[in-house]
Amino acid sequence: MRGLAGRVVLVTGGASGIGRAAVLRLVEEGCRVGILDVDEAGGGQIVARCNGLAAYWMTDITDRAQVEASVAKCEQTLGPIELLANIAGWDRMRNFLDTDPTDWERIVGVNLYGPLHLHHVVLPRMVARGFGRVVNVSSDAGRVGSSGEAVYAACKGGLIAFTKTMARELARSGVTLNVLCPGPTNTPLFTAIQYASPDGARIAEALARAIPLRRIGEPEDHPGAIAFLLSDDAAYITGQTLSVSGGLTMV
Repeated sequence: MRGLAGRVVLVTGGASGIGRAAVLRLVEEGCRVGILDVDEAGGGQIVARCNGLAAYWMTDITDRAQVEASVAKCEQTLGPIELLANIAGWDRMRNFLDTDPTDWERIVGVNLYGPLHLHHVVLPRMVARGFGRVVNVSSDAGRVGSSGEAVYAACKGGLIAFTKTMARELARSGVTLNVLCPGPTNTPLFTAIQYASPDGARIAEALARAIPLRRIGEPEDHPGAIAFLLSDDAAYITGQTLSVSGGLTMV
């Protein structure tokens, strides 16, 4: 895609799942990729596959100080961050009335505060340079809700609203921001959620039947859209939300 080769992109959650697939696609497009993730083994494995075009820093995005330190290391190592893909996510599937505030804290920390930290640290650098593109990976749960994921859906819906607001605030600063909303996708997180619930396998089967394309998504179904929204081909697109869900959500 136009305008990706040679760009520096920072990817959160790049050690597995959709993030891992996105890193590989962006490297294929010629990007230099900085990866932030808590999974050190996965981070090392993905860097080894990137032919010197990626670097990894162990980072808990819920910790503002760690984000600041890793962003600084990324720019020292790879150069100014021009593109940002917030992909990291975490959830635990339980009916809201069966949850407690301890559950909420981790879900909100990873899915909402984490992206807020990344934006607050990275966007001023983009604004100062007059260029930047951001893709925030939300979820169709944030558009239409999802049983057993109330707090997660609240965070993902908030991320959509936040992205639209920042797209408006920064429209004249050379920075665009858009949202990708995956539907159910066969990631390690999705697998963990299934095993954590006694009804997990039944829910997964029901989801596959409900999706018009008749399958759960794969991580590789999403990087093309992420790369597009970060590329020059999307230079006139900002504040938009795109569902990649096999037709499960049509809004």
